[in-house]
Amino acid sequence: MPAPVPPPPPPPSKADAGTPSEQVVSGPGHRLRLLLLMAGACLPILGAVLIAPVLPQMRDHFADAQGADVLVPMALTVPALSLALLAPFAGVLVDRIGRKGLLVTATVVYAVLGTAPLWLDSLVAVVASRALVGVAEAAIMTCCTTLLGDYYSGRQRDRYLALQTMCAAISATAFFVLGGAAGAAGWRMPFWAYAVSLLLAPAMAAFLPRPRTGQAGVHHTTAPQAGGRRPFPWRPLAGTCALTVFGAVLFYTLQVEMAFLLDDMGVSNSGVIGLATAVTSAAIVVGSALFAKVGRIPQTWLPTAFGLCALGFAVVWLAPGPVVLTLGAVITCLGGGIMLPSLLTLAMSKLDYADRGRGTGLWTGSFFLGQFLCPLVALALTSAVGTLTNAMGVLALAAAAATAPLGLAARSRPSAVPEPVRQTAG
Repeated sequence: MPAPVPPPPPPPSKADAGTPSEQVVSGPGHRLRLLLLMAGACLPILGAVLIAPVLPQMRDHFADAQGADVLVPMALTVPALSLALLAPFAGVLVDRIGRKGLLVTATVVYAVLGTAPLWLDSLVAVVASRALVGVAEAAIMTCCTTLLGDYYSGRQRDRYLALQTMCAAISATAFFVLGGAAGAAGWRMPFWAYAVSLLLAPAMAAFLPRPRTGQAGVHHTTAPQAGGRRPFPWRPLAGTCALTVFGAVLFYTLQVEMAFLLDDMGVSNSGVIGLATAVTSAAIVVGSALFAKVGRIPQTWLPTAFGLCALGFAVVWLAPGPVVLTLGAVITCLGGGIMLPSLLTLAMSKLDYADRGRGTGLWTGSFFLGQFLCPLVALALTSAVGTLTNAMGVLALAAAAATAPLGLAARSRPSAVPEPVRQTAG
C-alpha cells in the first residue's frame, strides 16, 4: 500500500475543521471499480439511442397498429421520461436499502426488460417494456453516480464524474452506429445488446465493495441538528437541479435538431449529417476532458460553460451556411461538456453520505427531465418565433441571461482552500 504523501498535512484550522481531507485512491481494485461504474453509467445511454436507427422499420412493422405514429417514437423517448420521474424515488431506495444490492438487481432487470421486445408482438407491450426499462435505468444511473461519490473525494471525484460524461458522449456515438449495423438484420436485432448487462451484474456483485464509514467520499458536509440528525440540503440543491433542467435543454437541443437545421440549409446527405453529429459529439468529450484536467471549482466553470452555449447558439442562429452552423454546434457542445460535470460535482458537494442517494436521484431526474423536454421546448419556440433557426436565437439569449448572474456569483464566492491529500490503495 502506498505510503502517505510527505509531509503530513497540517492540523486543520477552526475554519476548516469540518472539511474532510481528500484521499487519492489507487491500485488495481480501484481501476476495476471505475471500469464497472463507467460501464453501468453507459447503460441508460444505450437505452436512449440504440433503437433510433430502426424506428422506421418498427413503424413499417406496426403500420396496422392503432396509434403507431405516436407509439413508435415513444418507444425511443419513454425510458428518459421514466428515468426523469423515478430517479428521485430510486435515490430514496439507494439511501434506505444500500447502493450495491440495488445496482446489481437493477442491472439484471435491465437485461430482462431490455430484451423483451425480441418476443413481444404488441406495440403497446413494447412501449410498456420500454417504460419499465427506464425504471431500471433510474436505479442504475443513480447507484453508479452515488458510488462514485462514495468511493472518491475532492479533485479525484471531480475528474471521474467528468469521465462519466465523456464515456456517455463516446458511447452515444458508438451505440448509434451499433444500432444502425444491427438494424440491417431486422428491427428486433438491436435489442439483443441489452443482454450485455448480464455480464456486468455478476462482476458488480463480486468486485464493487460496500462503502465504509471513513472511506474517501463518506463524510458529512452539513452540521447535525439537535438529536444528531442532519438536514437534507433542499434549498441549495433545488437551485442546482433547476439549473440542470435548463442546462440539459441547452445540451441536447442541437444534438436533437442538428439534422433538421442542416436540412433547412439544403443538406440532406445522411453521411454529411452523421459527420457533423460526430464532430459535435467530439466537442462534448473535449469539454469534459478540459473540466477534468484544469483544477477549478464548479462554480467558476459555470459562467464559461453557459457563455459558450450562448455563443454557440448565436452562431447557429446567424450561420450563413452548414459549415458555420456546425462550428456553432461545436462551440455549444464544448460548453455542454464543461457544464454537465460542473453541475454534477456542484450537486455532489452539497451531499452527505446518508443523503447522497436522494440528492443524486434528484439531480439525475432533473437532467433527464431536461432531455425529455428538449424537443418540446424547441417545438414551442419554433411555433412562437416562426422558424427553428430563430428558436436557436431565443436559446442564445436565454443562455446569455443565465451567464451574467452565474459570473457574479462566481466572483463573489471566496476562493476555496485546497483539501489536504492522502493516498490510499483500493
